Amino acid sequence: MRTMKKGLMTVLSVALVGSLLAACTGNTETAKPAASPDASKPPAAVASAKPVEITWWNFPNFQTLDGEVGKYEKQIIAAFNQKYPEIKVNLEMITFDGGPQKLNVAIASNTAPDVIYDAPGRIIDWGKKKLLAPLNDMVTPEVKNDIAPAFWKQSTVGDQIVMYPLNTGPFMMAVNKTVFEKIGALDLLPLGRPDRTWTAAEYEKALQAVKEKAPDMIPTGFFAKSTAGDQGTRAYLANLGVSRFLTEDNTKVAINTENAGKALDWVVQATKNKLSVAGAASLAASDVNDLFLQGKLAFTLNYSPVLKAQNVANKKVPFEDVLLPFPTLDGSKPKLEPFLGGLAIFNNGNADKIAASKKFIDFVVNDPVWGKKNVIQTGGLSARTSVTGLYDDPEYKYADLARQFITDPPTIADGYAEIRTFWFPELQRALTGAATGKEALDAFAVKANEAMAKARAQVQK
Repeated sequence: MRTMKKGLMTVLSVALVGSLLAACTGNTETAKPAASPDASKPPAAVASAKPVEITWWNFPNFQTLDGEVGKYEKQIIAAFNQKYPEIKVNLEMITFDGGPQKLNVAIASNTAPDVIYDAPGRIIDWGKKKLLAPLNDMVTPEVKNDIAPAFWKQSTVGDQIVMYPLNTGPFMMAVNKTVFEKIGALDLLPLGRPDRTWTAAEYEKALQAVKEKAPDMIPTGFFAKSTAGDQGTRAYLANLGVSRFLTEDNTKVAINTENAGKALDWVVQATKNKLSVAGAASLAASDVNDLFLQGKLAFTLNYSPVLKAQNVANKKVPFEDVLLPFPTLDGSKPKLEPFLGGLAIFNNGNADKIAASKKFIDFVVNDPVWGKKNVIQTGGLSARTSVTGLYDDPEYKYADLARQFITDPPTIADGYAEIRTFWFPELQRALTGAATGKEALDAFAVKANEAMAKARAQVQK
């Protein structure tokens, strides 16, 4: 079999170059305020005696306690009320499947929650639409300097901070290490290297070993059903093709290169060669991760420290899942998109609610006890550079090390919410043979560049 590197040097050969989805029932809970405030708190933490009621909508960002969705969030609220008994916090849990649409309806009907814990993809879009309250007055110089500039880029619109970062972790791949141990091929994985970087050729060799020695196992996965988990396919092709997804100024598509096109061609050929999952055009990110958790897939493309923690209870068979960066064609350093979670405030026109919401966010993120506790409960790393060593686990230590590979994600681009909708249909065209990889990426670039230009024009008005 030809190696991928050789294939890239031959025009006629096909070469290898290269959210967290969760479902849970929604419910509404109201935390009862404590009987009296904490008299020992410093003056700056003393709240006004004026009663205020706010609403917090939360996706299942925290791991459940005793299998009960929202139980941990209620503990946060109860602890918050020890300091601020006059602020009543109404909790509503929403799902990753139906939550986005529920938020859209709430925004359209002027019934948006006061506080939302989400990710930049949606929060930045709301900020650009001037739906959020600025948080600049909450961010001290010490905090500003302790959070990486790449994270502030994902939390800011213009000069206004619209999201207060809490947790992070690089999106990357994961491998079923147990399978490689069973087939005696553990040496094919780059686990002996401190940074675990590896080449596309090494990756292909590992896939071939799974195909030959574990015939009941699908070597790797891909998906193109919807926008969900699209960061996995973006990073996979961008790294295999040694390309950026967007230009450095996030104004144009950069992934429609020859190498990235060949990477997509390789995905198509790998499917035919039974190195990659069949039917990827109709599979969602959650479908592929489910195959991984069932022990049927050796590699999965859309993983992170957060998902690793959340998936402990979802494994159908016992196995050790290990984090890996995406392979690159030439062994160069990978570019990983960061997961970033944070809290934002919808500007519902009530200054008292905004002030109360800021106190709540400050407690969730910065409380000496609950700040770190909350990060751990997400299964992620702290957005603060100085907060490390939260876990005694080699995979988290590696995830901390892998921060060096984090790059700015396309979520901050004008028009991101629209351009991502053009991505998966073009992947589908390539997967079904309706277009070559390069043709699909070029078609995506035309549509996405138009959308970004239109969005920029609207922002500048």
